[in-house]
Amino acid sequence: MVTLDQIRAFVAVAEELHFGRAAARLRMTQPPLSRHIQKLERAVGVTLLERDNRRVVLTDAGRGFLEDARRMLSLVDTAGDRARRIAGGAAGTVRLGFTAVSAISMLGALLRRLSEELPDIDVLLHERVTDGQVEGLLRGELDLGLARPPFDVATLDSRVVFREALCAAVPEGHPLARLGRPLTPGDFAGLPVIGYHPGQARYFHELTVRFLTNAHPRIEQQVHQILTAVLLVAAGRGVALVPASARSLGIEGIAFCDLVRGGGDPLHEGAAGEPVELHVIWDRNSTNPALARVLELLPDREA
Repeated sequence: MVTLDQIRAFVAVAEELHFGRAAARLRMTQPPLSRHIQKLERAVGVTLLERDNRRVVLTDAGRGFLEDARRMLSLVDTAGDRARRIAGGAAGTVRLGFTAVSAISMLGALLRRLSEELPDIDVLLHERVTDGQVEGLLRGELDLGLARPPFDVATLDSRVVFREALCAAVPEGHPLARLGRPLTPGDFAGLPVIGYHPGQARYFHELTVRFLTNAHPRIEQQVHQILTAVLLVAAGRGVALVPASARSLGIEGIAFCDLVRGGGDPLHEGAAGEPVELHVIWDRNSTNPALARVLELLPDREA
């Protein structure tokens, strides 16, 4: 078996081409140094050094082995440094879940900042709906998620990292697009509305229902994702309430209209103008040191 002590001994002798100088460099005596070289040659199965009383010379095999030996020692040194950086959270891997619309609102900016400030942390991206992210965190498949509330899991922590208004997506040329003012719930009375599934898209379902309380729209269809709702609007199947970041999807045939109070609860005058929240979620029992470093770079919009 080849040991690191044997490798270090060989490199010292090969570079000094003198056992005495190599022993001094390694702060040891010559007899144990010679034994290291002999054991290494027996383990490798070839002669690496030709030596007599006057000189030490590398064999052809020894010259080739020296290159690999230097790489091995360099790898050992850098491996120790990397291990320390990983333990301190400055290096490692973070598996990040995200939804399609969260990618528009903040994923790009987050990845750029991580690249600049934590370049040795690899971020592996996984596009998943919120329920899929929660499952991924619980199974240990993800370290972090960008998702929509609620998160009814005791072991998960979360905080708000982004807020935005709710707006209406309507087909181009639609009467709502020509009103020239923020839309009220009453403007949607009797109109076909693309709604959200109360189970699979609970968050946007509740936002839509809350804003359209007493408006009596016609819920034509219930979808799971924002992108699907926008595509159906473009196809003329109805109108939909979507987060303001959906404006950046770049889908043709759609106009976006502001809502009164940013789509906040219309029954309360003081309702927030940015009711759509994006949360970062993580398992509070995670042992990944890099996770804490990434969380430090994420904004906090809890207030």
